Amino acid sequence: MPGRLLTALAAVTLASSGLVATGTAQASGKHPATSPADSPAASTAIAASTTAVPRHAVTGYWQNFDNGATVQKLKDVDDAYDIIAVSFAEATGQPGAVTFRLDPAVGYGSADAFKADIKAKQVAGKSVILSVGGERGAVSVNDAASAKNFADSVGGLMDDYGFDGVDIDLENGLNATYMTQALKALHERHAGVVVTMAPQTIDMQSPQNEYFKAALGIKDFLTAVNMQYYNSGSMNGCDGKVYSQGTIDFLTALACIQLEGGLDPSQVGIGVPASARAAGGGYAAPSVVNAALDCLTRGSGCGSFKPSRTYPGLRGAMTWSTNWDTANGNAFANQVGSHVHGLP
Repeated sequence: MPGRLLTALAAVTLASSGLVATGTAQASGKHPATSPADSPAASTAIAASTTAVPRHAVTGYWQNFDNGATVQKLKDVDDAYDIIAVSFAEATGQPGAVTFRLDPAVGYGSADAFKADIKAKQVAGKSVILSVGGERGAVSVNDAASAKNFADSVGGLMDDYGFDGVDIDLENGLNATYMTQALKALHERHAGVVVTMAPQTIDMQSPQNEYFKAALGIKDFLTAVNMQYYNSGSMNGCDGKVYSQGTIDFLTALACIQLEGGLDPSQVGIGVPASARAAGGGYAAPSVVNAALDCLTRGSGCGSFKPSRTYPGLRGAMTWSTNWDTANGNAFANQVGSHVHGLP
């Protein structure tokens, strides 16, 4: 996530011919059920994983380290954030297994104090999940044994700390078969698990990509895919045209790939940096993010790209990070947060 060098990715040819909108999952929460416009066919209720997550949700990553952004404790995270992703769980010497250790830099005197802050956020109606990976993460789940180790270790950390779920932010490759296996095993033991993903743009250009396949593989309980619409350079949208990062069209045309590629609108979020300092490139001002959200949910505020239909059930938006947001005067929480919560 943070500090990733701007990747000069060439525009990838989009295999759009296989994109089919299925729209079968439906989220429940604080807002009315997903509109029939999102799911032409009869919708199936998404599993209990999203019952505690609002219909339209704001996700923010909380940094368990000091990299120049505002250092904060969980209790200091702005109330606009519905899902807080604690960053990051790290690999152990056992393939697939992860662990989590509080960095002394964030100021907690004990793990119990951190756990108390998690509980307080949950009492306030928030979900606190553990993010796995990050820019420098080296977690690898590529066989049955490592899939079991992943599920066992994440489940153990959920039990120990009280996390509501897990975020998959593996930026050095992902095996769809075994990550799906691991997450299904975790879901079997924690039926209400909140599962989010933060793939890079290149990972979601086609349903044939591994990250995309993993998301579709757990569609019956996946909470949201908050793709990182930054640090990528220009990319192809669902219409095959190339769009530049940081623009309304980049956000809407790339979201369209997921929306028409098999994910339910309730499982798609827009992930952006909280400030220009939070990423190597792709910062989008709150007004740009809000316009993209309006374009996708209402059909208004679009740029040159306008989707063929609207997706009022769109999950919402994500930012890296709550710390960078605080350093930027909480512009994302105040402007995008309130806008997300006011979506149809």
